[in-house]
Amino acid sequence: MKKVTGIGGIFFKTKDKNAVNNWYKKNLGLEISPYGVSFQWKDKESGNTGTTQWTPFEDDTTYFEPSQKDFMINYRVENIELLVEELKKENVEILDEIQTYDYGKFVHILDLENNKIQLWEPID
Repeated sequence: MKKVTGIGGIFFKTKDKNAVNNWYKKNLGLEISPYGVSFQWKDKESGNTGTTQWTPFEDDTTYFEPSQKDFMINYRVENIELLVEELKKENVEILDEIQTYDYGKFVHILDLENNKIQLWEPID
């Protein structure tokens, strides 16, 4: 079973979210929304389109907890239900139940160094 199909997003803490957003807009031309930037791309093999999200968070966010790191990576996956069952068998810590939204399914896990990872099965 193919587990990870790509990077769904990069999320990181900043001391001054507005200043960081302005710097990236001014110096690198990013058009930033309140949710960051969604980079659109097309898979060469399948022809499917997708997005990779880039989002700065305020330094005091609790969204990355229980990890103490200043970042979180979102991985695009296939068949998140089956993957979660496989991860449970490997004693991977699953932090929450699978949540379903209009744009896909999400669950959070911890890696061996307690980095919080977000898994996303997108609806492309």
